[in-house]
Amino acid sequence: MLGDSITAGYGLPPGQGIVAQLQAALVAAGRPVRILDAGVSGDTTAGGLARIDWALAENPQAAIVALGGNDGLRALPPAASRANLAGILDKLAARRIPTLLAGMIAPPNLGADYGREFAAIFTALAAQRPGMLFYPFLLEGVAGIAALNQPDGIHPNQAGVRVMVERLSPVTQTLLDQLRP
Repeated sequence: MLGDSITAGYGLPPGQGIVAQLQAALVAAGRPVRILDAGVSGDTTAGGLARIDWALAENPQAAIVALGGNDGLRALPPAASRANLAGILDKLAARRIPTLLAGMIAPPNLGADYGREFAAIFTALAAQRPGMLFYPFLLEGVAGIAALNQPDGIHPNQAGVRVMVERLSPVTQTLLDQLRP
């Protein structure tokens, strides 16, 4: 799971982040998987592109790409974010690694135009890659809900991670179904 602080479990006790909890849910569902935590707090899509080769050195059988949140928080140009994500997805496709792209939404304080352009990054990339799985918003059901977030209002707490795992598990199961025997 290539991502940022959300993936890295920022502010959560060890074993309580999305990677560990999603892995536990999948194992409990009879899917004996090991999810590699390739999350780096503060990372942008450019950082993810710079370290995708490191993640690929682990020879993953599938990938979840969950980057873009920091690009939006920093109001980085959507065209640059899109190019970085496309580079990541192209490297995964070249290795024939089944991929799930988890989208992100820009904060509303950046304006409606930026928000639309930012959201379009993910939908356009997904539309250009038939067969790639797409989960439109990684923080669906969690963002903006105080009880599901840490005091910073950005990072999910343990209850928020549980919601994320419940929502992400079905599409992750579909991703695992795409693995080559």
